[in-house]
Amino acid sequence: MKYFSASLATTIATAMTLAGCGGGSGGTSGATGGATNNANVAPTVSNAVANQSANVGNDFSFDATQNGVTFTDSNGDALTIAVTFSADIGLSATGGSITGVPNRAGDITVTCTATDPSGLSATDSFVLSVGIDQDAILATFGANIDLEALANYANQPVPAYIGAALVNGNPVTDAGATLGRVLFYDVNLSIDNSVSCSSCHVQSNGFSDLAVVSGGVGGGVTGRHSMRLINGGFGHDGPGGGATTQFWDQRAATHEDQETQPIQDANEHGFSGQNGAPDFDDLIVKMQGLDYYDELFRFIFLDPNITEARIGQALAQFTKSIQSFDSKYDEGRAATGNDNDPFPNFTAQENQGKNNFRGQGTGLNCAACHQPPEFTIQTGNNRGHNGVVGVASDPLSFDFTNTRAPSLRDLVSTNGTLNGPLMHDGSLPTIRAMLDHYSNIPTPGGEPARTDFLATLDGRLRQGNAARQFNLTNAEKADIEAFLRTLSGTTVYTDPKWSDPF
Repeated sequence: MKYFSASLATTIATAMTLAGCGGGSGGTSGATGGATNNANVAPTVSNAVANQSANVGNDFSFDATQNGVTFTDSNGDALTIAVTFSADIGLSATGGSITGVPNRAGDITVTCTATDPSGLSATDSFVLSVGIDQDAILATFGANIDLEALANYANQPVPAYIGAALVNGNPVTDAGATLGRVLFYDVNLSIDNSVSCSSCHVQSNGFSDLAVVSGGVGGGVTGRHSMRLINGGFGHDGPGGGATTQFWDQRAATHEDQETQPIQDANEHGFSGQNGAPDFDDLIVKMQGLDYYDELFRFIFLDPNITEARIGQALAQFTKSIQSFDSKYDEGRAATGNDNDPFPNFTAQENQGKNNFRGQGTGLNCAACHQPPEFTIQTGNNRGHNGVVGVASDPLSFDFTNTRAPSLRDLVSTNGTLNGPLMHDGSLPTIRAMLDHYSNIPTPGGEPARTDFLATLDGRLRQGNAARQFNLTNAEKADIEAFLRTLSGTTVYTDPKWSDPF
């Protein structure tokens, strides 16, 4: 698939015999030995081609011979026409016929040369100015989006100690993430124009929700608490962990697989196709009626075709771009170069909490699952649940399938308040409640729940035929909480490139 980039500065030349091509800065040249035919003269530029314009992603077709009147040959010779471009922008030429879809903005020089059978020639050049059609975008978003001055999503600073980004064949680009931002905030992606992705993932709350479950269309609610989207594009590879799988139950293998599933959920965006509801094809028709999507898709994909795969790719680029690496922890990590030494910018309690988190001094080794410096949890490899097995809004039910978790970064916002309740069921309202859970993991008392619970519990939290009890002291809990609060950044909550563009 061709999207989000263009090759630069190559020359294309094609030739065929025609009656004449164009000329602005016309000139003639003679081949060696041309004097053997004293009656022959070089062709001339008789009607120079004016400068032309085109738009990225829109078909361009132009006859540089101007129907045979650009060049004149007084001898009546058939002329061979060749066209070259000063840079490759997606155009090609057959003789004087130029066609293609420009793939980037800018000015290039087009040179047309007419050559007679004896080798005498004339040349003409004109400028093709390629612009960006974004009238509807500017009318809808004003200064929030300008395709000629895209926000930086692709080359954000990332600390050297952070692992490689999770690409999956879909790297973050400025253009793709810009489309993803529009999709993320557009209520048109719900059947009643009432919710968007941002309704459940709020920037000021670390892209999560303060509510236990989030509201959807027609009074529907999500089945689980809204996961924070911080640093979802980073994680450990291999046995150390990772963030490739998505959703609490890991049912989506990649970000790209995940992105359109909420749109097709009957209780979230509603394009489910169930019980007479619109389906995803209906959403595409709806989007085709919005001029700003025509312009965005042409700019990014070089054609206006809207598909589920493209929507998923763009949304994934936007969500993978959301990063937070300006925390107090990052400042200390950069100063020491490792997690072992005390951080000079930490308090004594925060440094002790760092040690406790890493299993130094307590039996609880949080880092075994949430590995620094990403603090992501390992996914896949048959890892089990963490002992929280409730169902949101249904305390009498059990769900043992939740084995995925967001990074521990940005548990709290800049004012120190929690970015929403913790765990998939939103059952833990504070960091202390979370630490209380791990200190003494409760096991269901009845069957088959007890057996099912232990059989699916993460092995790192199991000891023999029971859940491990870490029995943290209040002081140890306070130290770990102090450390966890150092993992929150600041910029992610206010950066305009992740904000609502509407």
